[in-house]
Amino acid sequence: MANLSVDVCGVRLKNPVIAASGTFGFGKEFDEIYDIGVLGGISTKGLTLEPRLGNPTPRIAEGDGVILNAVGLQNPGVDAFLEEDLDFLKSKKIAIIANVAGKTLEDYAGICARLDGKADLIELNISCPNVKCGGMAFGIRPESVREVTSAAKASLKKTPLIVKLSPNVESIAVNALAAQEGGADCVSLINTLTGMVIDIERRRPLLANNTGGVSGAGIRPIAVRMVYEVCSAVRIPVIGMGGITCAADALEFIIAGAAAVQVGTANFTDTLAMPKIITGLNEWLDAHGIRDINELRGTLVLNG
Repeated sequence: MANLSVDVCGVRLKNPVIAASGTFGFGKEFDEIYDIGVLGGISTKGLTLEPRLGNPTPRIAEGDGVILNAVGLQNPGVDAFLEEDLDFLKSKKIAIIANVAGKTLEDYAGICARLDGKADLIELNISCPNVKCGGMAFGIRPESVREVTSAAKASLKKTPLIVKLSPNVESIAVNALAAQEGGADCVSLINTLTGMVIDIERRRPLLANNTGGVSGAGIRPIAVRMVYEVCSAVRIPVIGMGGITCAADALEFIIAGAAAVQVGTANFTDTLAMPKIITGLNEWLDAHGIRDINELRGTLVLNG
């Protein structure tokens, strides 16, 4: 069997497959189906300083090859995570990535300080609205990407920082560079695209929030292109995600330059999606005589 272990910011993952934030909770429910210790890591449900109930329902809608969600960061709060979920995840011996969200720079700095040294990595969800700047998401403009990254990084002494980039921007490569300049140790992408599904009989959006984040197999080509652009622009590691459903999908991101991948929506359609992807990676590498998955990273050769 090939070596599947990868290094992300000095953190060793037994394989490059990570559960994406918001699709896997804190892993306990999936652990009833299979031992989640087989995974490389888990990015937790987005954590805020205080508990959140999330958006009104309906907050999930289906499109063709995609799912839209407007859950609204429902979560028990960071203190509940530390008390009730962290020890369980540590017992699984997988990389623990604490995904965090906030409404102000102070929120991000405060929650990062709470988690410093407790999670293996911290992932900033910067698609959240900055309430002090008219509600525009932190991740839209490179200046705000740099600012929120810097604020979070300043509050961390032990834990490496991942910045999760929004695709709803003019240039994701420019924003990735801004995150790097702000002190990010890694970037992950792509977060969901913004979309809408309409009930034509009621002439109303299916989601109570009107719009939602689009994820699923249909967005993969967009995500692969953006991951390639970012890998070509920054010096820090990149974690790729967006529409991964099988080993071949994951390999696209790694060949484009990603050090690891996150799998999200596929877990809804197949609860065993990630173990199957890990098995598929082994089989593909063995079939191609490749002993180490890291040999594939960034090997894309463009046409022409």
